[in-house]
Amino acid sequence: MKNAGKNEISDRRAASADAKAALLNAYRAARTAAEPGRMARQAEREALSTAREERRVERERLKLEEQKRIETEATERQAAVEAAAVAETEARAIAENARIARVIEDEAVRKANRDRRYANRKARQG
Repeated sequence: MKNAGKNEISDRRAASADAKAALLNAYRAARTAAEPGRMARQAEREALSTAREERRVERERLKLEEQKRIETEATERQAAVEAAAVAETEARAIAENARIARVIEDEAVRKANRDRRYANRKARQG
């Protein structure tokens, strides 16, 4: 044994207290010595955190811009579809009116031919 002559309880308690104090002093000294490195690491972590937050804000901004662009394109496509539908409706109306005009014209020609034939027949009869 190391301390064979000092085996009293009070001596052991004093040695234990001295050892605890020495450990506490060593811890405090190591902490004080590591303070500049800890501060540097903390500053680096804060810088990384700030950069990460800036990147997140930039991603959000880009996402919002993309969403607005998509909404604008969708609105433009919808307007184009509506314009095409209006144009198609107008084209159908024009075609229908043209067909009706041709039918009326054909009826007028047919009636004129019938009237002419009727007049010729009446002229031959009398």
